[in-house]
Amino acid sequence: MTTETQSGRARPEAIKAVPVRHPGRWVAIAVLAVLAAMFLHLVLTNDRFNWRFIFVTMGEGKRGAMFTGPVLEGLRGTLLLTVVAMLIGVGLGIVLAIMRLSTNPVLSGVAFVYTWVFRAVPRLVLAILFGNLGILWERIGLGLPFDRQIGNLFGIHDLNAQFYSIKATDLLSGFLAGALALGLSEAAYMAEIVRAGIQSVDEGQSEAAAALGLARGQVLRRIVLPQAMRVIVPPTGNETIAMVKDTSLVAFVPVSFELFFQLQAISSRTFIVLPVLIAACLWYLIICSVLMVVQFFVERHFSRGYGTAGKARMRLSGLSAEQGGGAVPTSGPGGAGA
Repeated sequence: MTTETQSGRARPEAIKAVPVRHPGRWVAIAVLAVLAAMFLHLVLTNDRFNWRFIFVTMGEGKRGAMFTGPVLEGLRGTLLLTVVAMLIGVGLGIVLAIMRLSTNPVLSGVAFVYTWVFRAVPRLVLAILFGNLGILWERIGLGLPFDRQIGNLFGIHDLNAQFYSIKATDLLSGFLAGALALGLSEAAYMAEIVRAGIQSVDEGQSEAAAALGLARGQVLRRIVLPQAMRVIVPPTGNETIAMVKDTSLVAFVPVSFELFFQLQAISSRTFIVLPVLIAACLWYLIICSVLMVVQFFVERHFSRGYGTAGKARMRLSGLSAEQGGGAVPTSGPGGAGA
């Protein structure tokens, strides 16, 4: 039935909306609940997890496996290794990305070969390789290059024109070898990430900046990179989280100043394997969770003015302009900033 309004038009009846049923969702929830209950039962009732060994004591008055002194030192080493490797990777990656986008074929070719090689070789192989590079040289120093060969040409067989030298095995082993292997490998991936970010910025931005008289370096630093950060930051955060996990590979160099190496040492000394591996998983889970929270806020900072929030600001600004009010400031590359 319809009712008559004052204007004489028929007013339609209210729509009786029937909610759509989703039986598949309830089945999925039930299956997940059963699996979660089975997992919790396994974790809480199986004595072989040995939670006391992980958190409370390893015996003989020692603290749990997660909190012993060597493990905490290894944790600091893992964080330091991550920071150093990412600094090398990000810095060199930006340089390689700029070289790759250069119109100079030599620079572009060198950057392409670098990314091709270091993306193809596994990081574990690189870590072991850098740990054994000392085989190539006896000593590494600063001074006249090829001094021995030059001395032999002139009959001076003991010529030493090095101002400072160090044994190659002392320099290219342990922490430095692991950091170089991870950092140089990361640079190849960061180069592609930065290149994609730079290419995501409209070329009109660079052309307008150049028309205003800015140099190419200023255009890149002040115009292109700030806008490209919206594209660069999310995969860089993922690469940082992946780097935390990849630091465990340097235990095969070996690097003793590292979390996984110290936990492996506990396992080898006590012959207890599974609880130590669980302790390693928990430490990596804690570190990566903190980094994920940091990544969320960094992404939100560089994404101001884009997406739903940015569009809402633009609509509000247009509405205020139509009504004669002042425009609402927008953030991001196109706005004045919040």
